[in-house]
Amino acid sequence: MLAFTKILRFEKLIQNPVCLFRSLHKEPIPVAWEKPKIGWTKLNFDGSSKGKAGKASIGGLFRNHKADFLLGYAEPIGRANSIIAELAALRRGLELVLENGWSDVWLEGDAKTLLQIIAQRRQIRCAEAQRHISHINLIIPEINNCILTHIYREGNRAADKFAQMGHLCGKPQVWQHIPPNQVLSIMHEDAEDDESCGDSRLKKRH
Repeated sequence: MLAFTKILRFEKLIQNPVCLFRSLHKEPIPVAWEKPKIGWTKLNFDGSSKGKAGKASIGGLFRNHKADFLLGYAEPIGRANSIIAELAALRRGLELVLENGWSDVWLEGDAKTLLQIIAQRRQIRCAEAQRHISHINLIIPEINNCILTHIYREGNRAADKFAQMGHLCGKPQVWQHIPPNQVLSIMHEDAEDDESCGDSRLKKRH
C-alpha cells in the first residue's frame, strides 16, 4: 500500500515501492473488495480495450466506509490500447475526486504494471500514456491523503462492469448516489465479501 500526504510524503514513499505490491504468492492472499476506513472514499477504476489499439472505454466507482455507492462513471474514449484505457480511467477518477472535494481517497485498480509506473514515477516512451501519467502525478499531490493499491480482477468486478458499460455509452455518463442496475448485484457481493473473513476472500497464487 502506498500512501500520499502531499508531494513530500509521496516522494519519500515511492523510494520503497515494494510496499505497494506483493511479489510472492505462495500462500492465500485477499482478492475481494475491501471497504475504506471511516471518512475515506474509495475509487475502483478500470479500462477496457477490444483488440490491439481497438475500441476502448473507461469506468469506475466511488464508495464510502459503509460500501455505499457515491458516484460512478463510464465513457468511450475512442481507439486506445489497454494501458491507455487504464490510465484514462484513473485520470478521470482523480478529476472527479477534485470536483467532489474528497480529501481522503483510496485508489485501487487491477493493472499492476501501471500502478508500479505511477508509484515509481517512471518515464515511458509512449507520449500519450506519458501525458496521462504526468496529469495523474499533478493531481495526486492535491489530495490531502491518498493510498494506491493493486487488487486482482476478481475484486475489481464493479469497476470492470462500468468500463464495459462505457462501450455502450454514446457520451460520458456519471451516476450519483444511485448506481445503475447492472452493478447492483456485484456491489452487494462486494459488501458481503468484505464482511466475511472466510475463504471466499482468499485465492491461491503461485
